Amino acid sequence: EMNLCWNEIKKKSHSLRARLEAFSDHSGKLQVPLQEIIDWLGQKDEELSAQLPLRGDVLLVQQEKETHAAFMEEVKSRGPYIYSVLESAQAFLSQHPFEELEEPTSESKDVSPRHRIQNISRFVWKQANVASELWEKLTARCVDQHRHIERTLEQLLEIKGAMEELSTALDQAESVRETWEPIGDLFIDSLPEHIQSTKVLELSPMKDGVKVVNDLAHQLAISDVHLSMENSRTLEQINTRWKQLQASINERLKQLQDAHRDFGPGSQHFLSSSVQVPWERAISPNKVPYYINHQAQTTCWDHPKMTELYQTLADLNNIKFSAYRTAMKLRRVQKALRLDMVTLATALEIFNEHDLQPSDRAMDVVEVIHCLTSLYERLEEERGILVNVPLCVDMSLNWLLNVFDSGRSGKMRALSFKTGIACLCGTEVKEKFQYLFSQVANAGGLCDQRHLGVLLHEAIQVPRQLGEVAAFGGSNVEPSIRSCFRFSHGKPAIEAAQFLEWANLEPQSMVWLAVLHRVTMAEQVKHQTKCSVCRQCPIKGFRYRSLKQFNVDICQTCFLTGRASKGNKLHYPIMEYYTPTTSSENMRDFATTLKNKFRSKQYFSKHPQRGYLPVQSVLEADFTETILQGELRRLKWQHDEAVESPTLATSSPESVQDPRNEELLAEARILRQHKSRLETRMQILEDHNKQLESQLHRLRELLLQVQSRAQGGHKCTHRSAQPSPSADEVEAKTQEVSVCLEDIMEKLRSAFPNSRGTRVKSPSLASYCSIR
Repeated sequence: EMNLCWNEIKKKSHSLRARLEAFSDHSGKLQVPLQEIIDWLGQKDEELSAQLPLRGDVLLVQQEKETHAAFMEEVKSRGPYIYSVLESAQAFLSQHPFEELEEPTSESKDVSPRHRIQNISRFVWKQANVASELWEKLTARCVDQHRHIERTLEQLLEIKGAMEELSTALDQAESVRETWEPIGDLFIDSLPEHIQSTKVLELSPMKDGVKVVNDLAHQLAISDVHLSMENSRTLEQINTRWKQLQASINERLKQLQDAHRDFGPGSQHFLSSSVQVPWERAISPNKVPYYINHQAQTTCWDHPKMTELYQTLADLNNIKFSAYRTAMKLRRVQKALRLDMVTLATALEIFNEHDLQPSDRAMDVVEVIHCLTSLYERLEEERGILVNVPLCVDMSLNWLLNVFDSGRSGKMRALSFKTGIACLCGTEVKEKFQYLFSQVANAGGLCDQRHLGVLLHEAIQVPRQLGEVAAFGGSNVEPSIRSCFRFSHGKPAIEAAQFLEWANLEPQSMVWLAVLHRVTMAEQVKHQTKCSVCRQCPIKGFRYRSLKQFNVDICQTCFLTGRASKGNKLHYPIMEYYTPTTSSENMRDFATTLKNKFRSKQYFSKHPQRGYLPVQSVLEADFTETILQGELRRLKWQHDEAVESPTLATSSPESVQDPRNEELLAEARILRQHKSRLETRMQILEDHNKQLESQLHRLRELLLQVQSRAQGGHKCTHRSAQPSPSADEVEAKTQEVSVCLEDIMEKLRSAFPNSRGTRVKSPSLASYCSIR
């Protein structure tokens, strides 16, 4: 049995050795050609890399194209052999598959036949994989490089043709440049034609052509293709010539435009004399002027004289009341621009001559300059005075731009221009309001809320430019619109008469315009009385009379700056006069002062008055009404609002479910409660009126007692060493006082005459401070 086993082992060993020798012979036939293929593919890959980078010349790239074509043919012809070897290797590996075995240990001296077979199979497999990957990589690179050469050749041909065309176009343009005449030899009328022809040359296809050529060169550089020295030199010359030509065109165009601007129909050349050395007037591209200080080497939008004017306005900041502070600043601006001498009628003639309709059309700076020039030239003709037209035009233009075009876009609406001129011209304030309303009203003389908002927005820009807009309701004009349309009786549009009625109450947003009118009238007025604070006599300008203290008059400076003498604290109503007072006005103020003597501080704190109509609240009383009548009118106004408000809750059944309508219902309930409070307040005021009459009756009785005591030889008012008057004299004096008091009581029972005359009731000092 042992012999049999040994013999069998020997047979298997001989068989395995024979198979191993046969396997080694077959694998050796594959390993050699596979290694040759790997070496050849590596060599060809190096040859392919050596063909790059391509040179930026058409002829050289064409040669590279031919060389690469031959290279591809060689690779292509080698393909069948490579495929056959790889297929043989694949067949061999399919017959002798290998699998991962444990590596023999270092202790074992011999490697088993099985391991040897597996190692040979694995080696053949690795060679076949490397050869296959190198072949795929080489063929892909050949195709990519072929495409790269084709694309490079196309780009080089394109850039060559474009440079040839550009060179020809530059030759033509440079020949045209040689024919340009000096600017000084051109006729002014021909300047627009020359400007147009120069722009055409600037916008010629050359500009796009140069960009295309440079883009192509950039794309080639990204692809690692650099232009040859000759092509690079040609491209550089084209760029240099184009830059020089473009600079010449720009300079020529600038000179032509400057000449047309300075000497053409829309020239501002005559305005250059509005400034003196070291200042120079310059013009931006949108025709807006600016000013250069060559000494300080600075530029600014404001005219030097305008800057000085704004600096002087700072002196008025000590005025405590914003309406007067704004009005007095505008008065200085008005005088500096000499618009105080221009009537609205003259301005309207100029507006019509220059066809400034419709009001919403845009005006450029040149149009504004033409209108202003005509305006000041007409002023010279009508008044027969000498006007520095360039300075006035430049200053007015500067102010209009600051107010309506602070961003210096070079455009403003015709309505803005007309509003600015109308506000500062020397005309009654009522005429100004009538004209401004006509500019936003339709053909039927009606104005809706939107157009009224446009007008109020334009007007509020005037105090906004002075930094005073917050005191006049801010830039939001909606409260003013609502306040004005309370006079429309529920209609969607308002009439001129209704607008003037509202404006006559001096609403908060427009009160500065009415105060400007009073400031103008008060400038030349002298009041033959002494200021109780600074002792100035006569009082110049505004005169302020206390309606609580007898013989207390305050001058304009002391009142507006808040100065007060010891013991004269102005916490009570003040009467403002901007014309000399009459005897009837003095008597009227005496009666009011006498009435106020019986009132406490609490009354004046609870019944403040304003000299303007607050746009957020109810209608204020007219200045010619008593305290009682004004209050009654306000209460009636609030009563009407409260009566109308419940209709919000009964508008429709569906609206009750709307959350917004629920808010309206709640507001309506509040208004109904407010209505009852107002009715109660009206009753209280009526009782107060009766009490006042009772007090006056009591005063009459006291005077009768004085009469009886005087008859008995006693004096109740003064103790004196003088002899007692006779009974007849006391009787006559008492009768005179009685008649005077009867007259006072009669005036208190009736309204004051419905004429404003030359006086305006001013608010108390505390109420003025509320609009600062």
